[in-house]
Amino acid sequence: IDIRIVCPAKACHQLSTNSQCSARRQEIIKITEQLIEAINNGDFDAYTKICDPHLTAFEPEALGNLVEGMDFHKFYFENVLGKNCKAINTTILNPHVHLLGEDAACIAYVRLTQYIDKQGHAHTHQSEETRVWHKRDNKWQNVHFHRSTATNISGASPFFFNPK
Repeated sequence: IDIRIVCPAKACHQLSTNSQCSARRQEIIKITEQLIEAINNGDFDAYTKICDPHLTAFEPEALGNLVEGMDFHKFYFENVLGKNCKAINTTILNPHVHLLGEDAACIAYVRLTQYIDKQGHAHTHQSEETRVWHKRDNKWQNVHFHRSTATNISGASPFFFNPK
């Protein structure tokens, strides 16, 4: 599993001239990478350590409904994630971090997920994601996210790695 951050030099340079703010922005990008790595690896334990137990989310799998808690996500970890494909590569494009005080932040980015299904066919999926992070007890936790999917290039949902 590989995760890459792609950010144009100009946009990254403009993130902040304040080194403390820049370091916190990088911290949010790093914890977001760790979260996506847990998802790609199908590691529910790692995912629950990074997410608030009352995590809320809007995502395509919820069919427009706001879901709360971990049970909805646990189903995908137990039955789909990491089970139907050979390799996964994720790229986070143009991450933009909003610092909302000392203990809160929001990140928005485009996520490209490339994977090889069990038959060896390559697929690419794009989604737009926004995540809200809250720092409690000196630890960042994802408290809410919204994921939208763009037109799917290869016809597969991010959770339904189609083994065809």
